[in-house]
Amino acid sequence: MPDLSDLPRKAALRAALITHRRSLPAASLESASALVLAELVSLVRREGPRCVAGYVPIGAEPGGPGLPEALAGALAPGARLLLPVLRPDLDLEWGAYHGPSSLTPGARGLREPSGRRLGEEAVATAELIVVPAVAVDRRGVRLGRGGGSYDRALARVAEDVLTVALLHDGELIDAVPDEPHDRRVRAVITPSGGLVMLPA
Repeated sequence: MPDLSDLPRKAALRAALITHRRSLPAASLESASALVLAELVSLVRREGPRCVAGYVPIGAEPGGPGLPEALAGALAPGARLLLPVLRPDLDLEWGAYHGPSSLTPGARGLREPSGRRLGEEAVATAELIVVPAVAVDRRGVRLGRGGGSYDRALARVAEDVLTVALLHDGELIDAVPDEPHDRRVRAVITPSGGLVMLPA
């Protein structure tokens, strides 16, 4: 049972961080995205996963709209990139990325892979998972947008899989109110701090 006293704090924290993101100038967003992508590409090349799950950032989310193409370019031949498709119940299923032209408009302003859906369990085949976050604390507790989509997706993934959240500077914070269903991430990437591993 969630601690109901934490829910208003969580909502207020989320709202404040999203408002701050929206105030960031375009030049700052572009510079931050370039730094985050460079660090992420380096990580993917080092780890050499055969399957990565990523996403298409929207608005001021770190990484920018070029994130899928950067991930795909970092993968070894034969490796694949999965991107999420938001279902009406806010759960995620997955599809393979086949280049920018394979993306189509989806629910809530998202861009999603066209083509065959691989189901909700496909994320469990990924060896590295890149997730969106509004903030992450130093224990790895992730604050999302409140729909629970990634909490459900990450519950299908083995705990030793490398999960990485992309953040702006100032979004790796001391504490995020957590609930029993929250799945922690194992690392974050920020523009100034690069890759930061968190307690497993």
